[in-house]
Amino acid sequence: MNYAKVASDVITAVGKDNLVAGAHCATRLRLVLKDDDKVDQAALDNNPDVKGTFKMDGQYQVIIGAGDVNHVYAELINQTGLKEVSTDEVKQIAAQGHKQNPIMAFIKILSEIFVPIIPALVAGGLLMAVNNIFKSEGLFGSQSLIAQYPQISGISDMLTVLADAPFIYMPVLLGISTAKRFGGNQYLGAALGLMMSSQELQEAVAKAAKFSLDWNFFGWHLHAAQYTSQVIPAIIAVWVMCHIEKWFHKHLHSAVDFTFTPLLTMIIS
Repeated sequence: MNYAKVASDVITAVGKDNLVAGAHCATRLRLVLKDDDKVDQAALDNNPDVKGTFKMDGQYQVIIGAGDVNHVYAELINQTGLKEVSTDEVKQIAAQGHKQNPIMAFIKILSEIFVPIIPALVAGGLLMAVNNIFKSEGLFGSQSLIAQYPQISGISDMLTVLADAPFIYMPVLLGISTAKRFGGNQYLGAALGLMMSSQELQEAVAKAAKFSLDWNFFGWHLHAAQYTSQVIPAIIAVWVMCHIEKWFHKHLHSAVDFTFTPLLTMIIS
C-alpha cells in the first residue's frame, strides 16, 4: 500500500478544508468533518485501498485495515497539518457538534462497556469449545475421549476451570470496563465485582437459604444474594459506585479523601 497516496485520496474525497479533527483505532480512520454531505462517497467506494466507510457518533470512519491505518493516519496528519489527537478526544470533538438520540446513546454506552471485555469472553468460549471435543460422544467413537482415555481427564478438568472463569467472574470484568466508562477508579470497580462474586458471598447465600437468615445492617434486613455470572447488577452497582466516588472526591480533601473515599464508596455501593 502506498500510504501517502491513500492519505491523499482520502483527503481529496472528504475535503481538506472540511476536516476538523482525526484519529485512528485498530482498523479505521476516525474523522470529524464540518459537513458530511461534501464527501465524495463514490471516490472512496471505488478506491481499492479503502475497505469501507460509515458514519457513527458524529464521526466519518474510513476502514483501511490493521497494520496500515496507522501509517495512513501519519501521512494524513503530515499532509493536512492537523494536530494528532486520541480517539477519546475525537469523540469529545464530535459530540460537540452532534446530538445523539437517547436510544443510540444508550447503545453506545453498552458497547463501550462490553467491547473491551470481548477478548476475555472469546477466550472462555473457545476454551469451552475445545473442552467439548474431550467430552462429546460420537466424535471419536461411541464414547467421549475422556471415557476412552481416562488419563487425559485432567486436561478436561483444567480446561473447564479456565473456560468458566471469565463467565463466573463476569462482575469483575464489567466492574473494570464500567468504571472506566463512567470515570470511576477501575480498581475499585474490579474490587466491587470481586465482592459480588466472592466465595464468601456464595457461602453466605447457601447458609441463608438453609437457615432462613438475613443480615441486620444498621436496622436494614438484607438477604444475601449471589451475583456470580451476573451482568445488569454489576453494571448498576459500579455506575452507582462511580457517582458516589466522585461525590466524595469533591467534598473530601487531602489524606481524608485518600483514606475514607474508597472505604465509604465500597460500603455504600
